Amino acid sequence: MDIKKLQTLVVDALEDVKGQDIVLFDTTHLTSLFDRIAVASGTSNRQTKALAASVRDKVKEAGGDVVGMEGEDTGEWVLVDLGDMIVHIMQPTIRQYYRLEEIWGDKPVKLGAAKRKSTTEGQEATAPKVKSKHLAANQEQEEAKPVRERKPAAKKAAEGDAKPARKPAAKKIPTGGTVKVAVSKTAAADAKAAKAAKATAAPKRAAAPKAAATEGAAPAKKVIRRIKKTDE
Repeated sequence: MDIKKLQTLVVDALEDVKGQDIVLFDTTHLTSLFDRIAVASGTSNRQTKALAASVRDKVKEAGGDVVGMEGEDTGEWVLVDLGDMIVHIMQPTIRQYYRLEEIWGDKPVKLGAAKRKSTTEGQEATAPKVKSKHLAANQEQEEAKPVRERKPAAKKAAEGDAKPARKPAAKKIPTGGTVKVAVSKTAAADAKAAKAAKATAAPKRAAAPKAAATEGAAPAKKVIRRIKKTDE
């Protein structure tokens, strides 16, 4: 069997039984005994046995040769010999201890490359599916643009989203200098009225002493002199 087809069958068989951490390596440059090696993990003894059985059955159905299987009695590490390919199915603790990836993992093979387009399964998997244009769900629709709704200022303030109003920046007063402060209009008007009242009150105060002097002074005494008449 072609090695590309064989590695495709093995990967599919492992994925069918939920194999974990499946890796595939090319070993042609390391040994002449086999061309590929696959490593997968099973969470329990039952799953490792089921993974090995799935690989064996799928390869046999496709007309491949299964040379032998080892480790089925314990289920901790089951090895499936397919001639050109060796499959290691291990529990996580055993896999971490032996680290087969460090020994055989110089040339990893991507799992996508393991399923070549030349195979029937690969062509079916990669072939685009024909969609009926009569269904509204399959028709091309314009991409909807997000609509940004602007909230009124009153609503923003009620929800607490309104930004606080910026206070006007205070004028900087230089230190050590004098600052002139403008007089308000009311103060200027009061000062003007007081000045006018003072000006009108000054003549009255000046005339007051004269009036007081005339009013308080005693009336002047008139001296009447009697002139004696002489008899002629």
